[in-house]
Amino acid sequence: MRRELSAPDEECEGRLGLWLRPHKFRYHAVEETLTRASAAMANTTSSGPPYRLIYELGNAFASQLDLDSLLELVTQKCREALDAEGVAILLLDSSGLELYFPYLADLDPEVARRLAGLRFSAALGIAGEALLKGQPLKVDDVSREERFYSLIDRHTGLTTRSILAAPLIVADTRLGVIEVVNPLRARSFSDSDMVLLESLANSIAVAIRNAARVDQLQVAEQTLRAQVGALRRDLAQRELFDNIVGSSPEMAKVFRLMGSISATPISVLIEGETGTGKELVARAIHRMSDRADRPFLAVNCAALSEHLLESELFGHRRGAFTGAINDQPGLFKAASGGVIFLDEIGEMPLAMQPKLLRVLQDGEIIAVGSTRPERIDVRVLSAHNRDLKAAVDSGSFRADLYYRLAAFPIALPPLREREGDIRLLAARFLSTASERQHKLIGRIEPEALALLETYAWPGNVRELQNEIERAVALTPSGENVRSESLSEKVRVASNPISAKARTSSEGSSIENGNLRFARADFEARFIVEVLASNQGNVSRSAKVLGISRVSLQRKMKDYNIR
Repeated sequence: MRRELSAPDEECEGRLGLWLRPHKFRYHAVEETLTRASAAMANTTSSGPPYRLIYELGNAFASQLDLDSLLELVTQKCREALDAEGVAILLLDSSGLELYFPYLADLDPEVARRLAGLRFSAALGIAGEALLKGQPLKVDDVSREERFYSLIDRHTGLTTRSILAAPLIVADTRLGVIEVVNPLRARSFSDSDMVLLESLANSIAVAIRNAARVDQLQVAEQTLRAQVGALRRDLAQRELFDNIVGSSPEMAKVFRLMGSISATPISVLIEGETGTGKELVARAIHRMSDRADRPFLAVNCAALSEHLLESELFGHRRGAFTGAINDQPGLFKAASGGVIFLDEIGEMPLAMQPKLLRVLQDGEIIAVGSTRPERIDVRVLSAHNRDLKAAVDSGSFRADLYYRLAAFPIALPPLREREGDIRLLAARFLSTASERQHKLIGRIEPEALALLETYAWPGNVRELQNEIERAVALTPSGENVRSESLSEKVRVASNPISAKARTSSEGSSIENGNLRFARADFEARFIVEVLASNQGNVSRSAKVLGISRVSLQRKMKDYNIR
């Protein structure tokens, strides 16, 4: 017959029922278990049945969704509640039908350490019996119990006297067993101890199932993120070769560096002449990184004054200066989780440089007009069109900032040093220019292509792209690009022989001020001298000149050197 509950007990029982419903517990079954606990413990406590203890522990277990933390909490709290020497959770590995110890609380830490790697058949021992029958078991004296699995004591050095074991079952799914050994202030556990453990086992089982599901979801999320990241990097790698064309050894080295640095958070300094594609490289690094789904924001440090640059990067507060009528977050906050690309970083005013250094060192910014630092998570990529180390040596750039920015430097070679890439780039630009201008252009004639490959391209890839755009505009649809469609600077500077004849009739190159002819003429004469000093050996001459044999042979053909 059910004992009448006091008002506090009725309130507590009602709250317990509300907590159990979301976990699909059969409330009446739990109520019956709690009634047994009340009856069993009525003679041992004056404060009434342990509803509040069960409720509070159940809430504590349910609120912990990290499986490892949950198991630690359960074993510690149950050991305290039952005043026992040790409590262990044994989970069932269904694939091998084995029980193992993911966590336990014991007075002797060495016992816990030895049990950590132990596994045994789920059909053995008191724990195995409780799991098989689906009922709690109490053994007062294990020395008289045939089912006791003594190998565990021999493995750990523990002397087990008395055991409580309760199965952890949710919706007919057996998760494992909770086992309590050796009461500290009695020879054996009481019936009320067993009822309390059985009551707690219900909420423990649900909490373990929920935490395990959360753990599985987190693992699945991390796995999915890793897979998406790998796919994104692969896609970015494919796009990289679409946007950044090059097969020369110099560009192959750049591609390797980009691939190795993309997955790391460190700063990258990209150096190269104007027009070499520094921002394209920065964007490709961003697309291959795990920040690819976050913003990429670029700012040209040479285009803004000191005060405008500070406001642009760090934001400002209303009233910070004339015209600041609203708060502005700035690019570092707008790029949260993503990338800031600082182009022409060498032109950043000296007064701004320590503020950028603070961002790199501490991950903090201070908006203009504010005194409160704000944390940010942004990766910084930067670029400069000259040797930034030279600016450090001259005192126009801070050395400490340089070493922060240049944690991983990437040097982009100028187009004149990328042997074989001009042909590939010209073909790509021809295709895009023809499509943009709605023209059907077949190809670039060999004579015109030879002129393109001979020209020095001081404006690098950007200048080549503009040259092809102009040539396509001058070429009728349905025809090929001929040398006549190229600009005079390319045609003259690329042919020193015809340029020399022209100079003979017009006067010296110095008088004409034709710098490109002078450069080509010097190169032709210098090659002749090097060949002569090496008795005409092309391989040795190419090594002296610092170019490949194929490149030297091409130049000899262009300059009509025999």
